[in-house]
Amino acid sequence: MNEPHPAVPGVAALAREIEDFMAAAGWDQPPQLFALVPTAALLDEQPELAGQLDRANPLTPVAQEALPDGDLAEALGRIAWPDLVIGCALAQEIIVLPPGSESELPDVAEADADSLRRAAADHPQRTEARLVAAVLRDGERSCVMRLRGIGTAEDGDETVDEIVESPDLAPNLVEALKATLLP
Repeated sequence: MNEPHPAVPGVAALAREIEDFMAAAGWDQPPQLFALVPTAALLDEQPELAGQLDRANPLTPVAQEALPDGDLAEALGRIAWPDLVIGCALAQEIIVLPPGSESELPDVAEADADSLRRAAADHPQRTEARLVAAVLRDGERSCVMRLRGIGTAEDGDETVDEIVESPDLAPNLVEALKATLLP
């Protein structure tokens, strides 16, 4: 029988850490999946990582191989994690539209997903964003979204990104990630 993992505080901090990691590489990146692994267990299996990992953090995000092109939900539906992985996170770039703009998009019943994506990407009031959703096996979850260039720096000369945090930003994505953690 598997021993339960101790409660891990700070899934929100992990989501922010992953978003910072992705932000350091800039925009226009493909979706990136991360396994959330107990740092101590990772060091037990790979002691050569001792100089690279922060032992003070109980969990370490481990980037996974690239997800296949195509339907993200389908790709997530084929993932199953080993017991060592006690959570996972996904970082993906998305388009955010202002409230009420759904009426300007093609009818969902008649349009395919690609048509909807193109319509959102072409919308004049769109905002590009990066969303990170993280979830643990115990149900703890967090979401962080970086809205690209919607604020203004204090000197007024350049735009800055805005960060929004809420565990409820992407309930469908959180549920899809939770499903990958089921036995």
